[in-house]
Amino acid sequence: MRQLILGNLNYSSWSIRPLLVARHVGLPVEEVIVPLDFPDTTAKLKEISPTAKVPLLLWDGQTVWESLAITEWIAEWAEPGQVWPEDPAARAIARAAASEMHAGFPALRKDCPMDIRGREATPEMSAALAADIARVDALWCDLRMRFGEDGPFLFGQWSAADAFYAPVVTRFRTYGLPLSPAAQAYADAVLADAKFLTLEEQAKAEPWWIKYGPDGRSSGSLKPEA
Repeated sequence: MRQLILGNLNYSSWSIRPLLVARHVGLPVEEVIVPLDFPDTTAKLKEISPTAKVPLLLWDGQTVWESLAITEWIAEWAEPGQVWPEDPAARAIARAAASEMHAGFPALRKDCPMDIRGREATPEMSAALAADIARVDALWCDLRMRFGEDGPFLFGQWSAADAFYAPVVTRFRTYGLPLSPAAQAYADAVLADAKFLTLEEQAKAEPWWIKYGPDGRSSGSLKPEA
């Protein structure tokens, strides 16, 4: 069995990171979506996942969970340079940038949940959210200046660092968050990437919705199940 278990593409930022990596390198794996926040979601995931969360890679008896670990597994499967930059110094910084996204930016995550097809009002600009936005902008600009000579992405050519920041790019668009011209140019490149455009169309076509309210998350289907 070779499957990549994912949540809704429109909402699950954790899922689309390794998915974009898998698609960029041509990983021959079946993509399986388990809609999130339904009454049976946790039970379905407990049957296959040690954490009952997505994403999850099942590959010939191996079980790999967590988006960063799955990305590193794919990097070992793929040719050098397909997932991370070939230059050792750039590769180290790319991994650091991806890890920072993986573990950081709590205000941006909380105040601006990913909704690729949505367009929402800009949230109240708290000090914590403003600090997260400023750090993202500065990081993108710094990486582009230092490593972006041979392409439009953070390290010039596409890498897993761009996959990890793709959900952030969508948040800036969804909530109309401010970006400097250089950071906006990078965001535009991510949104124009062919693999992202395919994913975006799939996200728009999904039949499920998730809403965020004071009592937590709720979910449903746009049309009744057959």
